[in-house]
Amino acid sequence: MTEVSQPIAAPVEKVWGVLADGWTYAAWLVGASHIRSVDPGWPAVGSKIHHSVGSWPFVLDDVTAVVVMEPTRMLELEARMWPVGTAQVRLTLQPLGSDRTEVRMEEDLVDGPARQLPKRVQGMFFDPRNKESLRRLADHVEGRHRTHARQS
Repeated sequence: MTEVSQPIAAPVEKVWGVLADGWTYAAWLVGASHIRSVDPGWPAVGSKIHHSVGSWPFVLDDVTAVVVMEPTRMLELEARMWPVGTAQVRLTLQPLGSDRTEVRMEEDLVDGPARQLPKRVQGMFFDPRNKESLRRLADHVEGRHRTHARQS
């Protein structure tokens, strides 16, 4: 399992607002190149994001499904990324006062060929990817938060 975290300069509700909008995932999640559709009710348990992974013209279509959801606290996903495999991903939000949030991302390969790699090797691939994803999430949330604060 890999685990990374990132502080975000926005309240937990603003961070959750981005996670709860499945259409934003290609904007911040490294590897997701296109969101084809988002099930109604996302992020309800069982709902899915239908996404593409890779760079055109080398893209693969797959899905990510919600396994557990606790609004403003935690989102656990089953992320398919074949041919690599399937990962269990948990995003946990921890308020840091009223205007900051720490997001922790845990990822564990649970199926597929890449699961056979030693955990240390998996970490060499997924830790940098997940750190960059959380940096992009922070930029996305903070940019939205600043824009909405100026408009109010």
